[in-house]
Amino acid sequence: MEKLLSMPIKEVLTQYPNVGKILQDYGVGCVSCGVGTCLLKDVVHIHSLSKDEDAELMYRIEKEVYPDRDIVPPAAPAAKKGAPQSRKSSRPIKCLVDEHVTIMKLVNLIPVLAETTDISTAAGKQLIMDAVEFIRSFADTFHHMKEEDILFHYCDHQSDIIQAMLKDHDTARGYIRAAVHALEINDKDGVSSNLVAYAKLLTEHIKKEDEILYPWIDRQLTPLQTAEMFLKFNEVEGKSDAAVAKCVAFADTAGEKIIAQKAVDGESHKG
Repeated sequence: MEKLLSMPIKEVLTQYPNVGKILQDYGVGCVSCGVGTCLLKDVVHIHSLSKDEDAELMYRIEKEVYPDRDIVPPAAPAAKKGAPQSRKSSRPIKCLVDEHVTIMKLVNLIPVLAETTDISTAAGKQLIMDAVEFIRSFADTFHHMKEEDILFHYCDHQSDIIQAMLKDHDTARGYIRAAVHALEINDKDGVSSNLVAYAKLLTEHIKKEDEILYPWIDRQLTPLQTAEMFLKFNEVEGKSDAAVAKCVAFADTAGEKIIAQKAVDGESHKG
């Protein structure tokens, strides 16, 4: 079992696909990770399962990998007294989670934006570029840079989970560059496919950060580090107030803009 625990999770899932389903039962979402170099034992550690959950998870994985072995199941967990208390996020982590809410307002609209916007018109192209500007200014330059330049330096910057997040950031930037290029050459399919790919990636990425990465980092922070990070975030936000306010306003009204543009495009095609 120790050999299995020391294998990269991608290799484990390749050899034993059902292990991925077992991990998902415990909120361990490694199946969708684009890197997969974390060791199985590190994956379990990062998710900070209880002793009972850890024992049960290991038992189920061992039974899946070695079905012919006579493996002793873990003892039944003791009865719990009351509901477990969830850990409250620190202020800087909550700030990042709140930014995810703003990002997802636009990300959830991207499939409709990509499908319905007529990029042959100046107004249609501008709407796409307004969405791109939000992504580049708020999601990337503002939010992702706070992660890359501040947050990630409060943990092992070379750890596999951080490298996986950085790879997601780079892949996302590539999709947006490709979408802009497609827009410049009036390639509707290219715009749509790259924007939709971006939305899918960001949806999975944000889920991993909210549910796995942020709690893992938050558990490691000392009160002094938390306060220091909060001050650094405030400094970044102070320099970006106007741009951030503009992006938040766009995210709040993007749905209305898409509907309005769709109506305009429909009328122009009738004519």
